[in-house]
Amino acid sequence: MTVRRDFQEPPRSRPDLVIGREDLFTSAREQLGRGGSVLLHGPAGIGKSTVLRALAADYGGADRTVLRCSATESESHLPFLALADLFGLVLEDVSGALPGAQRTALESALTGRGESTLQRDGLALRLAVLSALRALAAKGPVLVVADDLQWLDAASAELLGFAARRLGDTPVQMLCAVRTEGQEYDRHLPASPPDTLAVRLGPLTRTQVSALLDHRGYTPLSRSTVRDIHRTSGGNPLFALELGRALAESPARPRPGEPLPVPTSLRALVLSRLEMLSDEARRTLLVASAGARPTLALLHAAGREHAEAETAQAAALGLLATDPEAPALRFAHPLISAALYAEAPAQERRAVHAALSTAASDPIERARHLALATTGTDPDVAARLAEAGALARDRGAPSVAASLGLLAARHTPVDSAPGPDERRLQAAEDAITAGEADLARDIARDVLTRATVPAERVRAWMVVIEAAGQALGEVDAVFPQVLADAGDDPGLLGLVHYQLAWRGLVVEGDFAEARQEAAHAAELAARGGDRRTELMALSFQASTETLMGHPDAPVTVKRALREPQDPYVACHHNGAGSARFRWLIMSDQLPEARAAITALLREVRRRGMVESEVHFLRFLADTELRSGHCGRALDLARESLRLARDSGIGEGASAMLASLAEASAGDVDRALALAREAADHAEVDGDQMYLSRALAALGYAQLVAGDPAATVRSLRRVRELEHGLGINDPGRGRWHGDLAEALVRIGEPGEAQDVIDTTRAHALRLGRQSVLAVLDRAEALVRAARGEHEAAAVRLTSVQDRLGRLGYGLEEARAAFALARLRTQAAASPRTGARPLTGPASYDEAARLFRRCRALPWLRQVDAAATAGPTAVEPAATAPAAALDALEGLASMERQVASLVMEGATNREIAARLFISVKTVEATLTRVYRKLGIRSRVDIVRLAAGRRTT
Repeated sequence: MTVRRDFQEPPRSRPDLVIGREDLFTSAREQLGRGGSVLLHGPAGIGKSTVLRALAADYGGADRTVLRCSATESESHLPFLALADLFGLVLEDVSGALPGAQRTALESALTGRGESTLQRDGLALRLAVLSALRALAAKGPVLVVADDLQWLDAASAELLGFAARRLGDTPVQMLCAVRTEGQEYDRHLPASPPDTLAVRLGPLTRTQVSALLDHRGYTPLSRSTVRDIHRTSGGNPLFALELGRALAESPARPRPGEPLPVPTSLRALVLSRLEMLSDEARRTLLVASAGARPTLALLHAAGREHAEAETAQAAALGLLATDPEAPALRFAHPLISAALYAEAPAQERRAVHAALSTAASDPIERARHLALATTGTDPDVAARLAEAGALARDRGAPSVAASLGLLAARHTPVDSAPGPDERRLQAAEDAITAGEADLARDIARDVLTRATVPAERVRAWMVVIEAAGQALGEVDAVFPQVLADAGDDPGLLGLVHYQLAWRGLVVEGDFAEARQEAAHAAELAARGGDRRTELMALSFQASTETLMGHPDAPVTVKRALREPQDPYVACHHNGAGSARFRWLIMSDQLPEARAAITALLREVRRRGMVESEVHFLRFLADTELRSGHCGRALDLARESLRLARDSGIGEGASAMLASLAEASAGDVDRALALAREAADHAEVDGDQMYLSRALAALGYAQLVAGDPAATVRSLRRVRELEHGLGINDPGRGRWHGDLAEALVRIGEPGEAQDVIDTTRAHALRLGRQSVLAVLDRAEALVRAARGEHEAAAVRLTSVQDRLGRLGYGLEEARAAFALARLRTQAAASPRTGARPLTGPASYDEAARLFRRCRALPWLRQVDAAATAGPTAVEPAATAPAAALDALEGLASMERQVASLVMEGATNREIAARLFISVKTVEATLTRVYRKLGIRSRVDIVRLAAGRRTT
């Protein structure tokens, strides 16, 4: 749908112009830009008119004549009406250029003065339309915009088609839209030029429907409701907007298990054909609309004796889709089923559900129908629903379990055990598992308005905290309340301190505090006999220690993996299996890590654990990326991001990994955008841990894009963040080699060596072999910048071999690329007395390795380097000797600030470039003045110029 903005901008800078139609909009815009014509087609309400208007506004600028018509069904019998719309305003401009007979025929057709028909004036009219278009085109390009082509009157359609087939190279283009139910658009092509591009508009995805509803202001709708809107509308934007409007304006939401309310406007649109059905056939369709997967056998079991004949009648009217291979009946559009159900009286709906409660073969389906057929509380019905919910949970359908749990709560008497609120809380926890965080939060908040039992209150608070995801800062005020509710119960306190451990990491950015809270939570849970929370806390402690490079990490991982295990924790994305995966991948055990994460992904998919699936897809993508399977990594990362956006879970983390994958195997511009999106998510959530990951991804994308200065700015910020967080394991983000390489490229080999030396110390202590190899590759670049070409080449040869043996295919290819570039540059600038470098100065090996990885952006760099040919090695940029001597004793951040002052940057500019505050710049400069024995910025500038200070 159209978003208002300035149409003078180039289309590539406006991705939000038409929600969900960006690719086809670009395709149509490019076709128009080539001088071709476009025919948009698709079913009613799919957004053809919106895209048509957007394209016309974008392409129909002041330098071209735009002729418009928009036909309607009620006026389609009036001859020449569309022709009058198109040429009525320009008739005076073109009539003088027409021969007398053509002018008379056209004026008679457009003005009604004198009778004109195709039978009598056919040739003159046809030639008049063609001549008029050519006359207009002689003054400048012409764009004919015709909406609802299916209602064009026959005479106008014939005349336009005649002209369109004969325009040739005349600069006249057509932009048309036509309603079609299938692919029968081709019968409208004769009214368009031969070079017309037919573009079909299909249904929107759930994410696109959500964006559309948000744009229209229907923001209070929950994600589960948006999911129902998408399913009921079939992705049709008009239907989705009408459903969203009806829900936003309705004071009451549909109850669990019930379809969405369908507004009168849509009922009239889709149910007009029901009037032609017999009453019995209509009742049969109502039974089908209430069933989850209706079949003829189910309809017979529900008492519909003549189901075959009645469904055949409905299919003939286009209400049911016919598919001889499929046993289940399918409505032609989901909205027909919803509207039919909404139209039926409540008593009739209950009777249908009562019949289906015995006819359905599946126990879950029988329980759902029994609930919808029952009014008031009924402990037996509630018990059957609770059993069905447990069965759905075991089948890996937590969303269904949540719906059944809410139905069970509705039918549970207040004084029964378990009570209605306990069943609501179970439904909320199932909703969390299913990725429906907003539904879970609403249920828990509702329970908290009534609950007085500490265990129920703490359980509800846990749901509220879990539903916040990474945005724990938004629920910071909850913790004092939940601690008060927990009292001195060790089991309840274990739950609270487990969440406090997450708060310490996400909100405070303090790994040491997070580790301490997790250990305390595990101890409390063990005292309270809560094995699940104990294992979750131990898993969290193990992951935290791994990232910190803490020596106790291997022991804690083993503790988290000890029996007895909890099946839920074993496959949870923050559970023991996940902690083991992190340890494996950071220890360079890639095959074992892949096997572990693949098994975890399979299990969470079986259980329907959406949030864990989002993260495990990302973990597997990361594993494949490290292994050099970049194409596979890109597919997995995109899948994770799609699922994250659909569910609203882990969007920042998935965008971060998708950025790394895009920069390695896809679109570098998209990689930059995704990294910035991930950083924005982390900033909004106040999540320092993922902010560092997002900035590391941004730095890598900037390096691939050929912007080493930007890379340095991003990765310096990462270094500062991780130092503050206490992250010492370089295997976590693996950005250190990129920073060193970028520093060499901008002429800072000294700082690059500092980064290498500091990181190497941690990597040696922790045994991170792949990190050490990447650092050696970066050090080879430092040596090459200092003129030590032979030593650099030897180092790069060794690094390539080591990375290959470790299984890091992409890093191996990067080493081969660096070696080829070094040899090529050395061959271009031989030094007197220096031995030539051994090995061929060719990019073939690097190209082969990148091609094997499907690392297309890197492969393009190899092609560019090979095409450019040999270039002389540029010596590393150096500052005057006096400046270098003076800066030698400064800390890294102090040197960076002083160097920028030497370049003439203001304090605010320095803060922006180094991602620090202005106050930090001022404090750093104060230390610089003291260490150098100077008084001001002017003295630093004098150092840069090599002059003595006074």
